[in-house]
Amino acid sequence: MTSFKRTTYSLILLFVVGFFCSFYAEAQRVRGKRQRGNPETAERMDSVQGDSLYADSLALADTTRKKKEPLDAPVQYEAADSIVFTQGGYAHLFGDGKVNYQNIELTSALITMNMDSSTVYARGIADTTGVESGTPVFKDGETPYESKVMRYNFKTKKGFINSIVTQQGEGYVTSQDAKKNEDDVIFMRNGMYTTCDNHEHPHFYLRLSQAKVRPKKNVVFGPAQLVVEDVPLPIAVPFGFFPFNSSYSSGFIMPTYGDELNRGFYLRDGGYYFAISDRMDLKLLGEIFTKGSWGVSAASNYNKRYRFSGNFNFSYLVTKTGEKNMPDYSVSKDFKLQWSHRQDAKANPNSSFSASVNFATSSYDRSNLSSLYDPNQYSQNTKASSVSYSRSFPSIGLNISSTFNVTQNTRDSSMTMTLPDLNISLNRIYPFKRKKSVGDQRWYEKISFQYTGSLTNSISTKDNLLFKTPLNQWDNGMQHKIPVTATFSLFKYINIVPSFNYTERWYLRKVKQSYDPASTASGHVRRDTINGFNRVYDYNMSVQMNTKLYGMYKPLFMKSKELQIRHVFTPTVSYTYTPNFGASRYGYYDTYTYTDEYGEVRTVQYSLYEGAAYGTPGKAMSQNISFSIDNNVEMKMRSDKDSTGYKKVSLIDQLGANLSYDMANKKWSDLQMNLRLKFPYNYTFNMNASFATYAYQFDKSGNIVVGDRTEWSYGRFGRFQGYSGSFSYTLNNDTFKKLFGKKEDKEDKNKENPEEGEEKEDGTTDQQKTNSNMRKTEAASMDSDGYLAFKFPWSLSLSYSYSIRENQDKEKFNIKKMRYPYKLTHSLNISGNFKIGSRWNMSYSSGYDFTSKEMSMTTLNITRDLHCFNMSCGLVFGPFTSYNFSIRANSSMLRDALKWDQRSNTGSSVTWY
Repeated sequence: MTSFKRTTYSLILLFVVGFFCSFYAEAQRVRGKRQRGNPETAERMDSVQGDSLYADSLALADTTRKKKEPLDAPVQYEAADSIVFTQGGYAHLFGDGKVNYQNIELTSALITMNMDSSTVYARGIADTTGVESGTPVFKDGETPYESKVMRYNFKTKKGFINSIVTQQGEGYVTSQDAKKNEDDVIFMRNGMYTTCDNHEHPHFYLRLSQAKVRPKKNVVFGPAQLVVEDVPLPIAVPFGFFPFNSSYSSGFIMPTYGDELNRGFYLRDGGYYFAISDRMDLKLLGEIFTKGSWGVSAASNYNKRYRFSGNFNFSYLVTKTGEKNMPDYSVSKDFKLQWSHRQDAKANPNSSFSASVNFATSSYDRSNLSSLYDPNQYSQNTKASSVSYSRSFPSIGLNISSTFNVTQNTRDSSMTMTLPDLNISLNRIYPFKRKKSVGDQRWYEKISFQYTGSLTNSISTKDNLLFKTPLNQWDNGMQHKIPVTATFSLFKYINIVPSFNYTERWYLRKVKQSYDPASTASGHVRRDTINGFNRVYDYNMSVQMNTKLYGMYKPLFMKSKELQIRHVFTPTVSYTYTPNFGASRYGYYDTYTYTDEYGEVRTVQYSLYEGAAYGTPGKAMSQNISFSIDNNVEMKMRSDKDSTGYKKVSLIDQLGANLSYDMANKKWSDLQMNLRLKFPYNYTFNMNASFATYAYQFDKSGNIVVGDRTEWSYGRFGRFQGYSGSFSYTLNNDTFKKLFGKKEDKEDKNKENPEEGEEKEDGTTDQQKTNSNMRKTEAASMDSDGYLAFKFPWSLSLSYSYSIRENQDKEKFNIKKMRYPYKLTHSLNISGNFKIGSRWNMSYSSGYDFTSKEMSMTTLNITRDLHCFNMSCGLVFGPFTSYNFSIRANSSMLRDALKWDQRSNTGSSVTWY
């Protein structure tokens, strides 16, 4: 009996050992090559065997082997470490496993597949500290899902997902428990919605009790509560709906709300967006205030590739202030029209059309809420609009351009309109040039002429009188210019340029003046308009001579031949003759007489076309000789950096002067001088000055006038009349390093900021390593001494403008020197920004007028990046003293919902205490 038991136990033991040996051999045969020599595989197998996959309902582990239904496509799988097949049709993927089926992709550190039931189970692996890595990422089409544990069936396309994270639009939807059906709809429980990319601990979120997610379409959820920094707020909604439409479609625009001092509570910028087509859209918005004010606006963008693009905006406001039936009650109606149109250069090389319209009623900026909160826009008094069209005809050399211009001043409601402004030009023509020239060019072949014509029709009036002004009160006219010129050479070095210029003007009216003692006009002058066609012409002849002289200098203190100075001197002399078109035979001028208060008869000569669009020819003969000189000084020296071995340094880029003398009237003109200097770092200094030729004197009435004696006759060079100019410069934290830094510092700077797209040692680029869904913290950098590098980005822009002019106050006139004192008008403007840390930014602008000793409008803006939110504070000091404070979500979807604004009205100029 004992031997029988021993024999039985021996047989059972041999059977068990043989079974496990055969199983182990089969497993070793199907292992991947990377499995060999890996001691962790056994531990991973133990963890898989003890997993809950076999207990899960999705596993469908049935001892009865049924005939499995085939899949629609093969399942492809791979792993970086190893693949182990076990009994029951299971495949275990270790180390960066990846499974692909049709458009479905699953990646995870550990994946278990049941080949019979087409189910898959995936999860991450936790290290000794409990931190999980390689968590599952499920991608169905273009929608990715992140989770910690996932179970999925390829046949039914259903699955359970634990701790799911999916991005929908600008936000993230997460949930502890989620179920996915065959239509890719996800049903969640105990989830949250946030736009913060910190999935584990978001700065704010909406706690969702239940939610239904349709990827890239919408999210519908039940009761939800707002949580900020893990603190539930007493703000809840019974249900909610978030649309996520990546396609171009129409939809409602949610309004913003707030409170305005004079008009009450408001809802504004709400309406509907029409996606008309891929080339055009339309946005209709409205606003309404509790005290009766309202407004509507329409905006559209259009774009046709390779043809044109632009945008259009129209706004209409009805503003009611004060209480009805009270003296302070007022109603104003304003509108604004903006239109911008750009034509692509490829559309038509011979024609172009562009528009830039910015037209508004004078009180629009004082009524529009956006302008009131923007001091720069509120203080803008001038608006300009233009619409232009041009057409060229290359075959005949003709160019036509037309412009419609409107300039308005909102301060006094004045405006100037030009409709149209037409210009026609013909390319230069050489009428005597031979078609087939043989030999040298003959002198008459150098004669050429050109034609330019222009037409204008304009008016200057108030904006409320624009459409009430009759057409015969508009200023209009047409002008034709035909210059005839040629260029000859004298002694090979002197250029002679004779020319003849003819100008003709066409006017539709002229004004006759007469003295009328009963007239209430200025000077008792009566003006009668005579309509009709009037031809007004003039001409002049001129000849010009110019040449260039070069001089090379070598400084005496430089013995080396490595430095030379070049001086270029350009003199020009010209003579111009203009007849006297004030003679009676031309009919451009007329006279009237009157008796003054002393009983003397006075004769006044006037122009019949005074104030006309293109002026009137001069009434005195002129024989003008003008002299001008121009100088340029450069230094050439050896340079080790330049490949040619030399570099040019500009000493005086331009130094010029011009003066003229009229032989017919025996008058000198004022001396005009200009200086231009070029400095390093692309800075240019310009100076233009004027010196009067004739000195001051007293007339019979004791008034100070410009006399006939020149300043030279008093032994003086000329009376300096004034000069104005400005310059600006920008400083930042790299300015002094560029100027005084060491070479090593500059090299380190280049290393710290490599160019975008530069390839690294591992073959990747900065752009490839950037994860758009996760915000990474910048690593602290160290300096050469091993300390933490201090960074304080800042910039400071200084702009200084000045003007020196004669202070023509009679009481300050110096009788001894016969001069007015000079008055300096100058101001300094400062602007810049600096960062206090990585998330604080401060910008400022201010200025000081040294003449009035007053500060200009000062602005200070402080912003703070709160990761998911943005906080900003703005202060304005000066004529438009105001403040504003705002904190709102960064997401465009939640920006108008999750916000808090507090601001004052710029127009009310809040007084600060």
